[in-house]
Amino acid sequence: MITDLITKLYQDNNLSKDELVYLLENLDASSRKLLFEYSLKTKLQHYGKKVYMRGLIEFSNYCKQDCLYCGIRVSNKHIHRYRLTFDEILQCCTEGYQLGYRTFVLQSGEDYWYTEEKLVAIVEKIKELFPDAAVTLSIGERDQAVYQRLFEAGADRFLLRHETASRDLYEKLHPTMDFNNRRNSLKLLKEIGYQVGAGFMVGLPHQTSADLAEDLLFLKDLNPDMIGIGPFIPHSETPLGDVIGGTLEDTLVMVALARLMLPSALLPSTTALGTLDDKGREQAILAGANVVMPNLSPTKVRPLYELYENKICTGDEPAHCRGCIEGRINSTGMEVDMGRGDSLQFQHKVGQTV
Repeated sequence: MITDLITKLYQDNNLSKDELVYLLENLDASSRKLLFEYSLKTKLQHYGKKVYMRGLIEFSNYCKQDCLYCGIRVSNKHIHRYRLTFDEILQCCTEGYQLGYRTFVLQSGEDYWYTEEKLVAIVEKIKELFPDAAVTLSIGERDQAVYQRLFEAGADRFLLRHETASRDLYEKLHPTMDFNNRRNSLKLLKEIGYQVGAGFMVGLPHQTSADLAEDLLFLKDLNPDMIGIGPFIPHSETPLGDVIGGTLEDTLVMVALARLMLPSALLPSTTALGTLDDKGREQAILAGANVVMPNLSPTKVRPLYELYENKICTGDEPAHCRGCIEGRINSTGMEVDMGRGDSLQFQHKVGQTV
């Protein structure tokens, strides 16, 4: 039964909620092996051996939200806050461009000190200096008008994890946020024309197999360009600091299922997986992931962008990060691609050849 379901998913790219729940609750070592074989095969069929490198710039750890699991939540008074200046952000991009990166991911907490005008100026300058590079924003929820202006300024992509498709779980974990607004923001971003990334965490307190099935079905319906899936890793300065976190194994299963349900999506192999296991990122690549995001942030601030504890690679210079990650990718039999790495559905929409 379980192998039949995995084969059906590989062939049809879809399962019902009941089928997904059954699969999640009955996987064993041999069926997981089959799942990973099919997910890797699907990635190779759609993207070949390419793994895309993005340059990540974590430009502020201020956040107005108070999510129960996050180390930079507004209630954490024991964190040293920082903001990169306009020039520091451009310096990170310049160094990244010289290292070969053609996508810059600008990520922060929900920090409204960076006004619409400041963000527009940053995006416009990056696109002026590096017109062949893509700009990805990961800055949380803003008004529709702000999203629109940033797109018009040249931003290409927007990452906004839906976090969980369970309203109940979302409301428990995000006391300062609104479930409907999160979903509506994702729809707005798609309508404006961004390449959109959504995603969720695995191993959250009280998360069920049914919740995870709903995450996959929500993503199937949204059809985003990118899906970020990572394990929940507790942070001691949060209300969930003493809770048991998610596992590498469970997260890899969700990465593989996402690859099979949305074959043309881009799937990152996250730093959090490398935090759980030294070979975690490699295992994710072999389960169907095809994006990595080495850090271009100044080394002085990297330890401060602490969504979770024990984050790896906080002291490495950008050149070392790039070399290290490239070696890890090559060890899996895959190949580094330093280009923009647009999603297949975007390529098809604009008539690019894959």
